[in-house]
Amino acid sequence: MYQNSEKSQQLLERLNTFFDQHIYPNEEAYARQLHAAENRFAPLPLMEELKAKAKAAGLWNLFVPPSHEEYCDHGGLTFAEYAPLCEVMGRVIWSPEVFNCNAPDTGNMEVFMNYATKDQQNKWLKPLLNGEIRSSYAMTEPQVASSDATNVETSIVRDGDEWVLNGRKWFITGAMNERTRIFIVMGKSDPSNPNRHLQQTQVLVPKGTPGLRLIRPLTTLGYDDAPIGHAELVFENCRVPLENVLLGEGRGFEIAQGRLGPGRMHHCMRLIGAGQRALELACKRAVSRTTFGRQLSKHQSVREDISRMFSEIEMARLLVLKTCHKIDQQGVPASVDMIAATKTTIPLLIQNVIDRAMQMHGAGGLTEDYCMAEAFNYARWCRQADGPDQVHQMALGKQIIERYSGEKA
Repeated sequence: MYQNSEKSQQLLERLNTFFDQHIYPNEEAYARQLHAAENRFAPLPLMEELKAKAKAAGLWNLFVPPSHEEYCDHGGLTFAEYAPLCEVMGRVIWSPEVFNCNAPDTGNMEVFMNYATKDQQNKWLKPLLNGEIRSSYAMTEPQVASSDATNVETSIVRDGDEWVLNGRKWFITGAMNERTRIFIVMGKSDPSNPNRHLQQTQVLVPKGTPGLRLIRPLTTLGYDDAPIGHAELVFENCRVPLENVLLGEGRGFEIAQGRLGPGRMHHCMRLIGAGQRALELACKRAVSRTTFGRQLSKHQSVREDISRMFSEIEMARLLVLKTCHKIDQQGVPASVDMIAATKTTIPLLIQNVIDRAMQMHGAGGLTEDYCMAEAFNYARWCRQADGPDQVHQMALGKQIIERYSGEKA
């Protein structure tokens, strides 16, 4: 049912070869460069070298779907075709940028493809597709429960031929990166509109615009996710031209819904790769260490954990692929049930898989000597990213009750 296409399989083989030749051998070098950098949010020389090699290998912009094949050289990949490639990228947390497939830029590029004017695409989409600049998506706010996107309070007020922004955002991925040049900002332009889904507007704010201030980098469980990072920022009478609006006034919620669904799937695809690698490391650990006169692999509890990890990763992979096929066949709006099921299942499941692998590595599993601690952090914050699990579970539960009861929940 989920047989990979020939095109995807060929790309997967090339991607695995690229990882063997250029990614895995450079993990330590990447860490050294990052730790030695005067500015942790500046481009690393190694990353630029690897990006050039990825372009030359034809492994660039793999996320681009067939509907936008003009923006890539591979003709576009469906969700199901991209899933195994994205999984491989999840094995090394920093590797997606090598292929121009990292968050939040993939989602932002899709926003520009789907909702931007030709002028906006020429100015921002083209350099993003070339990997020349980075971008941010500014929606979450510290003073309100942003799990309900209609709560956002940043004001976007029309004043003559300009939009004026005032408000505070945080956990804005990519904002700290030196190459970030453009922010897609969601705020309220019509807070009194009786339809709360028409109160929001999204506008483009170039980095360096007067009134936009980066306050500080933020961490998740102590990780700053440099050189991409997450930041708190403030808009204080920040002005941009009217033509910087995306799609139109009052259509911000519509854009957010269109953007976040695919982004949730990409995170889940990558997390399966992180979980698979943790399983492989746990198996190698189990035959390399001895306790109480026996290899770890001989202990019943270790075998049970390995069995559970394998089974859960396989279940996760199948859930992602089933959701991808539904998206490919019926579109994102018709697949919100499966996207919600995937989003609320995979991060927690993979978090637990990685936790078991960390436990088998003893104190070392908590350190940067292995990839698992940072992958655990990634899985944990994915339970908040693009909407916390509880919000999606609430919406999915309502939908399922109505589906099988035939009554309004």
